[in-house]
Amino acid sequence: MQVTTPISGRRGWRQAMAMYLRPRLLLVLIQGFASGLPLLLTLSTLSYWLAKVGVDKTTIGLFALTGTPYTFKFLWSPIIDQVHLPVLGRWLGRRRAWLFLIQILLAAAILAMGHTDPAIAPLRTAMAALVVAFLSASQDIVIDAYRIEILADEEQGAGAGATQTGYRLGLLLAGAGALALSDYLDWQIVFAVLAAAMLLSAIVTLIAPRAPEPVRPAPRNYREWTAEAVIRPLADFAQRRGWVVILVFILFYKFGDAIGGIMANPFYAAMGFSGSEIALVSKLWGVWMTVLGGLIGGILVARIGMFRTLMIGGVLQALTNFTFCIVAWRGHDLYALTAAITADNLAGGAAGAAMVAYLSRLTNIAFTATQYALLTSFMAYGRTLMSAGGGWLADQMDWASFFALTALLAVPGLLLLYWLSRLYPGDDRTLVEKTA
Repeated sequence: MQVTTPISGRRGWRQAMAMYLRPRLLLVLIQGFASGLPLLLTLSTLSYWLAKVGVDKTTIGLFALTGTPYTFKFLWSPIIDQVHLPVLGRWLGRRRAWLFLIQILLAAAILAMGHTDPAIAPLRTAMAALVVAFLSASQDIVIDAYRIEILADEEQGAGAGATQTGYRLGLLLAGAGALALSDYLDWQIVFAVLAAAMLLSAIVTLIAPRAPEPVRPAPRNYREWTAEAVIRPLADFAQRRGWVVILVFILFYKFGDAIGGIMANPFYAAMGFSGSEIALVSKLWGVWMTVLGGLIGGILVARIGMFRTLMIGGVLQALTNFTFCIVAWRGHDLYALTAAITADNLAGGAAGAAMVAYLSRLTNIAFTATQYALLTSFMAYGRTLMSAGGGWLADQMDWASFFALTALLAVPGLLLLYWLSRLYPGDDRTLVEKTA
């Protein structure tokens, strides 16, 4: 059975770097930007906004629930994958039609979110954030499928790299950019800038090439459509050895980081760091450290194997959570914060790259969109629903104890990883092997 993206390539460095200059790869980078931009608006940027206007920590933690659509996007991924929009579909093709429509709606939702007041009407802000998250999760489904369909087989690896780079640039604007602007501009204007960036992404979608659309026999009835679009992809995944443990591992691998991450900006604010300081260290410097960590993780996967890289990255991302205990003890110390974010983001980037490689290897190329949506939904579940109690935990203890606890929460995921490495001793070659 085929796997999706090879971990190591045999191309020369010049050839590999030149591939990123191809127009299709630049388009993929822009789509990655569009994917990353709305994510932080319902996560750390939102939590910082809430903290600045005086919302209590328990409520801020509960706002993590607005990211729920990322968890359940696999439920509507077959609809986006199969349904043709009547007018836009004829004009732009199936993939671009969905993408253009979603991006226009995203721009409107982001603008509307900026016109809410979480201090007076937090429920209205939460509903707007929920709409943004739903549209963002839907956009991710389309972008993943479109990327795979427009790139040749030999471009898929570079496409993943371009997507991640664009994704980080989107996070940079929605994170560092938004926080820095908020020191000088009203939040309504900040959100208007982000909405405008999403509109520009929609314009790029209009001039993007049409994805190839293979001719498929139309399903004769709803039952046949459901079997082909929903049941077959899930049944195929369920034939893998240890598939339940695989899903639980995906859920818990970054659980400790998710708990700590949801309270990171409130922690920075409590330590007295300004928006500009947080933007510079956490969002700007931190993003590039994550990119560097991802590159290191990719090299490690190629050199020592996927499970070993996952283990090293998992242990390091747990240990680096302790560095925030030092920040809690020292208070407003920009050097301590920079050191903590550098270590944490390098480890998180390496672990994240290994996890992307792992998810790619788990996916059957015949059911990429639905299976990849399923796997990333499980990963998002730990970041949203399971991390919603982070604010309550932070209220029950001091900051140093809180971050020490987040480090310990990584242990279950590491134990599951060890079990999987024993179940699949072939590392990255037998992940799609089915049960006998």
